[in-house]
Amino acid sequence: MTSNKQKDFILAPYDQTLDVAEGTPRSGKTTACIVRFAKFLFRSNDQNFLVVASSQQQAFRLVMDGDGNGLLHLLPKAKIAHDDHGDHLLVKLPNGLKRIYYKGGAKADSEKSIRGMSLGGVYFCEIDILNLDMIQECFRRTYAADIRWHLADLNPPAPNHPVISQVFDVQKTRWTHWTIDDNPIMTDERKAELYETLSKNEYLFRRDWLGERVTPQGVIYSMFDLEKMGLYKIPERWIPIEFFFAADGGLTDATAVGFYGVYKTQDKYVLVRLASWFYDGANKAMSVQCREIAYDFVPWCRRKYNRETSFFVDPACKAMRKELELFGIVTEGADNNGKDVRGNRKGIEVGIEMLQSSMTEGRFFLLDNPEWSHELFMREIGMYCVDSNGHPLDAYNHDMDETRYAHNHFAKTYVY
Repeated sequence: MTSNKQKDFILAPYDQTLDVAEGTPRSGKTTACIVRFAKFLFRSNDQNFLVVASSQQQAFRLVMDGDGNGLLHLLPKAKIAHDDHGDHLLVKLPNGLKRIYYKGGAKADSEKSIRGMSLGGVYFCEIDILNLDMIQECFRRTYAADIRWHLADLNPPAPNHPVISQVFDVQKTRWTHWTIDDNPIMTDERKAELYETLSKNEYLFRRDWLGERVTPQGVIYSMFDLEKMGLYKIPERWIPIEFFFAADGGLTDATAVGFYGVYKTQDKYVLVRLASWFYDGANKAMSVQCREIAYDFVPWCRRKYNRETSFFVDPACKAMRKELELFGIVTEGADNNGKDVRGNRKGIEVGIEMLQSSMTEGRFFLLDNPEWSHELFMREIGMYCVDSNGHPLDAYNHDMDETRYAHNHFAKTYVY
């Protein structure tokens, strides 16, 4: 089942340098993009193609697998392979052998991974969170393409986002706008539910319902600056003090787990977010999620840093604690600020204020991690807002809650 917007988009000619599908989350644009890209592979006589997302894991999950609707399932007898250029999907089509590489593109030096490659086309997944040098390098890699065509999808960025002026306005671009009404699987009941939620906040309504480019108002952690708070490595003079996990679990929402280190610098203690695991859908049982956390994420952190003191879990998520304990991980209830009162602030607002202070005073950092990236954190921190009364909205807050739990332990142990 496809909507008219999806049909028109999929069947459009490949006569522009760049096709952009921009609009609200859950509008059906990614599904249409995957089918359109698959169709392009049958048209182009080139052999090598690229799908680039914020991380390689995300490129595989969103486009290659696509919850059972990705290229791996659409293309006949497609299989995962590897060569000197990296992991790719290998498929034999009537017009020749095709290799569809998938890579991460959010890091500052991502473009190094495609230097020297010749590409027939590129799919930019969530192009607004990709590094601009990577984007521009992709366009250079297609100079000799048979049909020089690129595809990008994204949720509406801020009006002054550089991808608009440096990419969309520069290339020969066909722009297609999407809203929730363009997704044929959205029922009237679900749309009514979303409308009721989103209409309570003007920013979320305009961005996630109308699909407009708007500047966030009342962003909670507006003081976050990746240039100042991002680390490529831990400075040699920082002394490691403690390592621990924090988690916010959900059965129908995202599950987020962060691994943190407390370090002593010359004049203060700092908290570093070292690694992150998340699942942002509702198709995996909590037992399956916890198995992946216990067998993949936790062992990696332990091998890398050799110790941890605690595993703090959202006290409301009893199911997650029980499941993790079945895998031998002893957990503690996280400090969720439930009993905190400071002046006219109470509860969650106290925890937010403490984390804001740490960001402002240089006590909070993110360590670059290509294997377990801070992808969800980077998405949510620009979207986590307050309502018209100044209270935090219960949206875009899975990693934000987990980070707050971690920071509560840090701040109350080492700062206050």
